[in-house]
Amino acid sequence: MDFDEVADELYAGDPAEFVSVRNQRAKEAKAAGDPALAERIRALRKPTLAASILNRRAGSPELAELAELGDDLRKAHSALAGADLRKLARRRQELVNRVLRDERSMSEPVMREVEATLEAVVADPEVAALALAGRLSSGADSTGDQWLTSGFTPQPKRKPAPEREKPATVSHLDDRRKAKQKAAEKAEQERIAKAREEAEREEKRVAEFNRLRREAAELAKACKQAEIDVTRAERRAEKATEKANDLRRRLADAELEEETANGETAAAQTVLDDLRAEAERIDEALKEF
Repeated sequence: MDFDEVADELYAGDPAEFVSVRNQRAKEAKAAGDPALAERIRALRKPTLAASILNRRAGSPELAELAELGDDLRKAHSALAGADLRKLARRRQELVNRVLRDERSMSEPVMREVEATLEAVVADPEVAALALAGRLSSGADSTGDQWLTSGFTPQPKRKPAPEREKPATVSHLDDRRKAKQKAAEKAEQERIAKAREEAEREEKRVAEFNRLRREAAELAKACKQAEIDVTRAERRAEKATEKANDLRRRLADAELEEETANGETAAAQTVLDDLRAEAERIDEALKEF
C-alpha cells in the first residue's frame, strides 16, 4: 500500500465517505505490518466542501494557469512592470470568475471560500502545489499575500560606488560623472515611484472590482428573495380574491332566496287574509238564522 495512492483515493472521492475509507485504509496498513503508514493515513484531514470542489478540478487548465500566473505576477511585481501587472491581474480575475461560474450551485459562504482559495493558489506556491495535486483539505486564505493585496513594493538595492583617489587635474571629470550618476539615480527613483503608483492603482481597481462583484451577488440574492416574497404574496392575494368571490356569490344567492321567500310570504298572507274575510262573512250569515 502506498501513501500517495491512498491520499489520491481519499481526496478525489466523496467527502461523505472520507472518514470511513481513511480509517479502513489505516486499519489495512496496520494489519500489513506498517504502523507508521497507518498513522500517516489516519492523520489525513477530511476536506471542506470548498476544498473538495477544487480537488475535483485538480487537472483543470484553470488551476494550472492560476498557478503559473502566481510566478508571473511575482516576477512582474519585482520588476515593477505596471502594464504586465494589470494584464496578469485581469487574467487572474477571468480565471477565478470562470471557476465560480462553473460551480454556480455553491452557496454564498462556500463560494467565498473557493474564491479565497483560488486567490491563494496564485499567491502561495505551496497552496498551488496542493491544489494541482488535488490534496486541499480546507479553504486557503490569501489575506497575507504581499504580492497581490498589500502595498509592498520591492526596493532595488544599490551598491555604493567605491571611492577612488583622483588626481586634482581630473576633478572636473569626476564632477561630471557624479552629476550623471545623480541624474540616473533620480530617473530610476522616478521610474520606481511611477511603477509603484501604477501597481497601487491596479490593486485598488481590482479590490474595488471584487467589492462591487460581491455587492452585486448580495443584491442578486436579495432580489431573488424579494421575487419569492412577491410570488407568495400574489398567491395569497389570489386565494383571498377567490374566497371573496365565493362569499359574494353565496351572498347573492342568499339575497335571491330572501327575496323569493318574502314574495311567497306576501302571497300566503294575502290568501290567509282572504280566507279569514270569507270566514267572517260566513259567520255573519249564520248569525241571521
